[in-house]
Amino acid sequence: MPPRLLLHLLPRGGLLPPPLRRRSPSPLLRRIPLAKCPGAFFLSPVRAFSGHSGMAAGSPEQQQQRSVVVRETVELTEKEEQIFRRLLEVVRHFGLGTQLRVAGGWVRDKLLGKDSSDIDIALDNMMGQNFCEKVNEYLESIGEKQKGIGVIQCNPDQSKHLETARMLILDTWIDFVNLRSETYAEDSRIPTMEVGTAKEDAYRRDLTINSLFFNINNNSVEDLTGRAARFNFTLAEDLKEAASDERVKSELGNKISRERIGHEIDLMMSDKHPVKAICDIRDLGLFYVVFSFPENSNPSVFDKCDQQCVSHIEAAWNLAYSIGSPVFSSGSDPKFQDEQRRLCLYSALFTPLRNMFYLDKKSKKVPVSSYIIKNSLKLKASDAETVVNIHAAGEKFAELVLLLESNVDVGTLKRKLEDEYLEIPTDSVKRVFAGLILREIKDFWRVALLISVLAYPEAENAVDILIKQDELHLRKEKYTRVERTITDLDLDGVWKLKPVLDGKSIMGVMQVKSGGPLIGKWQQRALKWQLAHPNGTMDECIEWMKQSQSKRQKVETST
Repeated sequence: MPPRLLLHLLPRGGLLPPPLRRRSPSPLLRRIPLAKCPGAFFLSPVRAFSGHSGMAAGSPEQQQQRSVVVRETVELTEKEEQIFRRLLEVVRHFGLGTQLRVAGGWVRDKLLGKDSSDIDIALDNMMGQNFCEKVNEYLESIGEKQKGIGVIQCNPDQSKHLETARMLILDTWIDFVNLRSETYAEDSRIPTMEVGTAKEDAYRRDLTINSLFFNINNNSVEDLTGRAARFNFTLAEDLKEAASDERVKSELGNKISRERIGHEIDLMMSDKHPVKAICDIRDLGLFYVVFSFPENSNPSVFDKCDQQCVSHIEAAWNLAYSIGSPVFSSGSDPKFQDEQRRLCLYSALFTPLRNMFYLDKKSKKVPVSSYIIKNSLKLKASDAETVVNIHAAGEKFAELVLLLESNVDVGTLKRKLEDEYLEIPTDSVKRVFAGLILREIKDFWRVALLISVLAYPEAENAVDILIKQDELHLRKEKYTRVERTITDLDLDGVWKLKPVLDGKSIMGVMQVKSGGPLIGKWQQRALKWQLAHPNGTMDECIEWMKQSQSKRQKVETST
């Protein structure tokens, strides 16, 4: 099955080269019937029909064999019922005779029993803007405030082939478009769009689940092409060939907005089979199109970089599965756990790039992974920052792992943490060093530890971690030991630790009236002291500060 990106970007949107485009309504997918089961669809767990976004139970191999139960009916939430009732009231009030159909991803998610707020309404007898104007007329007639209407104009150069109107319906953004058909000239990859029937619109949506509608008027799911029901789908060879075509790669990079590509990649990473999706992108030769690199990166992009990146995300997936849910168990919020998982996968994918930089317009060194996330995928700046921080923490964790795993001399690290005012007890060095790392990476420390264990010591090939069970076991055991040591040191949540002395208190001890770099240095010293003395009190910390200053003054006087 193709990755989600191809589900949305490769069907007749002006990307398939003419020799490979289907003129007939037959789909590009090979269909294999499965056993019938009353009340449900059973399909292989491909990207388009995947369910829960958390780490699935069972091994990756077992996951590939599992079936996903897909409902035959849609269960509406109370808000959805209110929205659809309001739209039907508009149709009845003006006698429009309009059939209202929800199309695309919302139908897919609802059949999987998942919530979705992405409601796209297809209209059979008018344009989206005209219907929105009717909605406002109706609102005025019942004494409610009219809503603003946003219109997104068609833009074939960005594969946006029809006008879309958008407005708030009961505090939910709804998109309205007209049903359409499309035809192609022999010498063009850009379709001519015309108003069409529901069946014509369904058939132009070449890839399975995209062709389903939910008819609001009669409250039913419509499979007008007969493709989606009880079939197991695989990616056809001609679609593989089309996706690998150099012209397709060029058009994908030039005609599809980076925001759209990034959105689809993010959905893959957040779903149930992210590794399969990224492997498909690599195998189709689309890796460098999707994850575009900056010019003049240092060092330059190395040979088989795409394979290394994909190998690392595969290895991380297997390692995280073997460790189990504790990797993403920080806090009780499932959404945050999903966020940890998503950013862990990005961090793993870009681990081979962690030492690559480029110079921006201000000649500032910027990590290549940050460029890809912000500029290539157009994701949040905070996502890029978190991935960069995970890589940095992973490098520090590698040093900590050596410290915790062996009886090496801690003297070098002790001297690194100390200065002329601060002396750390030898048996507290590990706790201080680990505490400082965790305060930087916070809730993502388990993710950073996993990436560290994956990356250090560096395997000749990350695939070794994937296929060699003894290597996977060794790294799992290393993760488990370090994770246990950190929790035994009572450091989980140390970033929430309130400083025993704040800046104002330190200024009082120092007898100065304003802050500055000096106070900042003493705050950092006080933090290290607090980590080394977890049961220390404010008075004890103040006494340490006074003694340290007095001792330093005596040394300076004697010299």
